[in-house]
Amino acid sequence: MLDLKRQYAPIHDELLEALGRVLTTQQFILGDEVAAFEKAAADELGVAHALGCSSGTDALWLALAAAGVGHGQAVVTTPFSFFASVSSILRAGAIPVLADIDPVSFNLSPAAVNAALDSPRGTNVRAVLPVHLFGQTADLSSGFGREHGLTVIEDAAQAWGAEWNGVKAGGLGDIAALSFYPTKNLSAAGDAGMVTTNSAELAERVKMLRQHGMRRRYHHDELGWNARMDGFQGAVLQVKLNYIDGWNQARRTAAKRYHALFRATGLAELGPYPFHGVVLPREVPSSKHVWHQYVIRAPRRDALREFLTARGIGSEIYYPVPLHRQEALKGLGYAEGDFPEAERAAREVLALPIFPELREDEQQAVVAAIAEFFS
Repeated sequence: MLDLKRQYAPIHDELLEALGRVLTTQQFILGDEVAAFEKAAADELGVAHALGCSSGTDALWLALAAAGVGHGQAVVTTPFSFFASVSSILRAGAIPVLADIDPVSFNLSPAAVNAALDSPRGTNVRAVLPVHLFGQTADLSSGFGREHGLTVIEDAAQAWGAEWNGVKAGGLGDIAALSFYPTKNLSAAGDAGMVTTNSAELAERVKMLRQHGMRRRYHHDELGWNARMDGFQGAVLQVKLNYIDGWNQARRTAAKRYHALFRATGLAELGPYPFHGVVLPREVPSSKHVWHQYVIRAPRRDALREFLTARGIGSEIYYPVPLHRQEALKGLGYAEGDFPEAERAAREVLALPIFPELREDEQQAVVAAIAEFFS
């Protein structure tokens, strides 16, 4: 699915030099390397403030808490995402209200958000948390509740460099959370995350909350958390930031190559649902996809995955169980059938290998194996 060694080898010396600077300065928590990365990241994303933290999950909680989301309030989000999208809402003391997805983009459906806001569960909604899934932004043209005065909190963990109408993920909502987990397009050498915003007030609150609620050392204004980025991650991310645009372009090239290879086999179906072949992922209008994942829809998905595994080809299911069917979240009170698009996607999606250094012959082997399966 991913070969991090191919990315590491060409920048080995730069990374060691960056890590050496941290060892020399002994600035292991926050410090100059993190501050320099924060400034460069803000410039790259076109936002006023970018604040490093310990993980993408902590970034979600910091964004929610900074925006004042708390007990008794609700947040609308998607059931088709990584667990942290909902668990962070619960950690903030709020109530997740789920809305179904669009079957083409896999992102939160604006129509479903409106329906959720009009439902009995929508009475105390404070914010909407769209997830930019697989490297493509959610459709933010509808406003996602802004006409009702709701805060828009982006979960941009999978979408560094993605755009909507020329504006990059991280600057589309009121505040956003990003992840630098090692599998992400822009990746740290461990866990790390970031909160971005154009609001000076929200940025100041994030700074305070990520350091145990301190504005002054040992003076705690409110309950925060230890959610600081360490110096090593800031140093690594500074190096990789110089390459991310090229890496994202390489992913876009790999996605186009997959498109062409699948169409040449005659397996590609229009969709949105598969019947005899595969439905290819699409870059929707107004969006710039950065292809964190290349996710097809296929009938007999589990059998296809077993077939690929037997031939030494990696694949992954993102996500096999929608959030409303997770054992840990059964207290939310949802049932099978409540979100049919998310449930169907969970039965059909399969992520294929995609990373900047993926070779054309490797993609040919992937597509040939899938064609063999369907033959």
